[in-house]
Amino acid sequence: MTSLVDITQHIAVGMQPLDMEGMALIKAVGNTPLLPLRRVVQDISPDVEIYAKAEWFNPGGSVKDRPAFNIIRTALFEGRLLPGMRLLDSTSGNMGIAYATFGAALDIKVTLAMPDNASPERVSILRALGAEVVFTDPMEGSDGAIRVARQMAQERPDLYYYANQYDNPANWQAHYRGTGPEIAEQTSGAVTHFVAGLGTSGTLTGASRYLRERNPRVQIIAVQPDSPFHGLEGLKHMPTAIRPGIYDPAIPDRTVEIPTEAAHEIVRRLARQEGYFVGISSGAAAAAALQIAAELDEGTVVTVFPDAGYKYLSDEALWVY
Repeated sequence: MTSLVDITQHIAVGMQPLDMEGMALIKAVGNTPLLPLRRVVQDISPDVEIYAKAEWFNPGGSVKDRPAFNIIRTALFEGRLLPGMRLLDSTSGNMGIAYATFGAALDIKVTLAMPDNASPERVSILRALGAEVVFTDPMEGSDGAIRVARQMAQERPDLYYYANQYDNPANWQAHYRGTGPEIAEQTSGAVTHFVAGLGTSGTLTGASRYLRERNPRVQIIAVQPDSPFHGLEGLKHMPTAIRPGIYDPAIPDRTVEIPTEAAHEIVRRLARQEGYFVGISSGAAAAAALQIAAELDEGTVVTVFPDAGYKYLSDEALWVY
């Protein structure tokens, strides 16, 4: 196993953390498939295509592997994550699993602040990977977990490297360097509309900046829940939430609000009609992409499915038919 001490020593002699990419786990991050949506499509022009990035093909099972690895790599290179320190952050689940996955591979201890109503599947995965979980008030959601992580970091700066995914530019930069270029290549530059959910906003911010550089006419659509109290795990209702420091409200051309029930319905349809077993935020992204596609005469709509549905099996409301 490559250790944190080994990596830090490599940095000290001028070898950047890119050396970690020799690890098989790191090589598996990114280059996820672009899947077509065909059978869930209704009343769409035949000249409109809809695709989704299948991010559950990442080693940790979600899109969060991209920013998690880049945050760790950057912190090591800048000397902010040192031997003996623990990586600390807040999470609703997927980012924590990504941190814990790479932490286990790199011998980095991980501490996570997470709402107490996180799915039991997420909690079990984190414990299996060896992460320490500090549960926070479920009524305060992801914002409550952010507050707890900030307080812990302030109290013990000697112990914790606070990764701060919501404000860390290494988050969106991972998508600028990876997700955006992959979409451009996989569509041969034909993407006309990019649709992505707002959580940390890293996916939307990074991928959109890259796509806009290639084609200033590409339309960027943000997706968020339709109310402050919702069941779209991993997504934020920006007007009422702690706004991420990396979020740039000037980027989206439009923001689509999706009700929890609509996302649930699309999740079930994707499973039964397409064979795509996806998570709740993927359902919201698909609902928004279908809405945009229905308004077009021609074009290529691309969205991101952040994870698969395995971590949501205990959600009885989601799977009631």
